[in-house]
Amino acid sequence: MLSPPQESTAVVASESVGYESAESEDAGPESTALSASSGDSYTAIAVQGLGKRYRLGERYRSRYRTLGETLTEGVQRLLGIGGGRARRDRRGEEKKAQPEILWALRDIDFQVQRGEVVGIIGHNGAGKSTLLKILSRITAPTEGQVRLRGNLASLLEVGTGFHPELTGRENIFLNGSILGMRRQKIEEQFDAIVTFAEIADFIDTPVKHYSSGMYVRLAFAVAAHLDPDILVVDEILSVGDAAFQRKCLGKMKDVAGTGRTVIFVSHNMQAVQSLCTRAIQLHHGRLIKDGSPAEVVAHYLAISAETGSRMRWEADEAPGNAELRLLEIAVHDGEHSEEADDSGLVAHKSVFASRKDLFIDMIFDARTQHPALCVGFDLMSASGEVILRTYQTDEAEESWPSPQPGINRWRCHIPAGFLNAGRFFVSPRIGLHNLYWIVHLDSAVQFEVLLDHGISPLWSSLDQRSRPGSIAPILPWGAVLEAEAEEQGPSR
Repeated sequence: MLSPPQESTAVVASESVGYESAESEDAGPESTALSASSGDSYTAIAVQGLGKRYRLGERYRSRYRTLGETLTEGVQRLLGIGGGRARRDRRGEEKKAQPEILWALRDIDFQVQRGEVVGIIGHNGAGKSTLLKILSRITAPTEGQVRLRGNLASLLEVGTGFHPELTGRENIFLNGSILGMRRQKIEEQFDAIVTFAEIADFIDTPVKHYSSGMYVRLAFAVAAHLDPDILVVDEILSVGDAAFQRKCLGKMKDVAGTGRTVIFVSHNMQAVQSLCTRAIQLHHGRLIKDGSPAEVVAHYLAISAETGSRMRWEADEAPGNAELRLLEIAVHDGEHSEEADDSGLVAHKSVFASRKDLFIDMIFDARTQHPALCVGFDLMSASGEVILRTYQTDEAEESWPSPQPGINRWRCHIPAGFLNAGRFFVSPRIGLHNLYWIVHLDSAVQFEVLLDHGISPLWSSLDQRSRPGSIAPILPWGAVLEAEAEEQGPSR
């Protein structure tokens, strides 16, 4: 969603904010405004003791209730359903069930200087989106304070901020106004927005007829052509096709190059390292690492793959949605996959020789069949670089495995002699092509490769030390006669 720019030097107030399935508790005493001349003239964002608490299982009760809400709660009371309902104890007296407390964020402290580009990374549920919503004043904190200096614009949940009955042109002016742009400024930027979004032929069509990709492009184009002091962006690179993702990243680099402060959340570790000057890692609602992007990404990958070379999930906890659930992902070399350590404990084998073939098995439960289903993974290095991304749809269509209702086991083959020595991470990627992700996990499993496939006496003398790069294939070489060279290629 698009959030209007905020110009303030005040603390973000702590107020109750309710949800259908979770209620935020009231915070303590109201915060007071901070003076603009507080001494930190170069601090764009200051976060102190920030926390966000939810009550699970209770519906939010606002001061004013609609007739529909009253009727719904009456029916739920009669049927004995509904969160936070009263129960009777042994004496027959009503006793209200205590809701479960969830801290989405706790004890968060950091500062961002003007002109910094800060990437925020963490596993799903770490609190990244909650933090951005608090910074954008969409959600109020339960405790702590946030101090902002200058105009702030945020781009969260791309494409949800449009009125479906309005045309693309009308939505540009509507969203530009919401984001604080004057009409003259919108008119000046109009052509650039339409060109960036690549929807010139459809600009006067109601957006309800747009594809999801067109929605995404238009939403990002509007936000990207603002001039805020602080820009907050959440997961712009997780949607759209590859060309659009590259275009977004290029625009983000342009924004960062103008000296504006950028807060950027992404699961794309390469984007974080190339775009950001600093990174912050959240883990279960707490800030556990703050430093250079390379350092923080390496730490994130290391703790994300503590399960080794195989990861299993129970059916009710497996990642996915109603269409598909990923039950297991494992790396093996086709041989006995379990080994005992010195203590006798049995673990899945996680160290492999580079001379052997490797296999990535993905077991999933398919509830529906969709022709756009893509099942694959990112293979990442220890530094967070994506070495490759592969899907079952990369080959000719007649070679694609067909998903069957129920349990499926699909296998990807990494040929022997391809990987270099080092530690590698596998991040499953399952989704509907150019629509949305179903499973998007970082570093679900990890494994190590020992370099031993060299057949040359010169290579063998390296004593298993890694060559530069993440891959080490043996490529064929040969001498080309001068006459053949003239026929087959350009002269030197």
